[in-house]
Amino acid sequence: MLITLKNEIKMTDILVYITSGLGAVFVLLAAIGTLRMPDQYLRISVNTKAATLGVGLLLTAAALFFLETSVTTRVIAVIIFIFITAPVGAHLIGRTSYFIGNPLWGKSVTDDLKDKYNKTTHELKSHKEEQETDDENKSKS
Repeated sequence: MLITLKNEIKMTDILVYITSGLGAVFVLLAAIGTLRMPDQYLRISVNTKAATLGVGLLLTAAALFFLETSVTTRVIAVIIFIFITAPVGAHLIGRTSYFIGNPLWGKSVTDDLKDKYNKTTHELKSHKEEQETDDENKSKS
């Protein structure tokens, strides 16, 4: 006769608790960061990194909880999709914000696009193009 305990905790249960707890903490940190950061660019950065990791951990907890192939493959597909699209979306939002003139935080140290973006023509020069322009100006002098 096999006797089993009803309150037995399995290793997968512990992993579900850990991953879901960490995921919830990262999502909470993303929410706090969104409220605490001084400008849109820092909010985008904090939110993208912490929320992506938090959602990934929560989805991993769901896959560990169900332990079914169909659920696990869907979770993996969603995690890959989120890890690819979240940074791209954040980059596009930040770039658009810069182009429409959303100001940087007053204590920002560098503005990498300051001399590379022409607001009237909406052209963005690369570092190489900027060096070529500087070389042409020096040769004319």
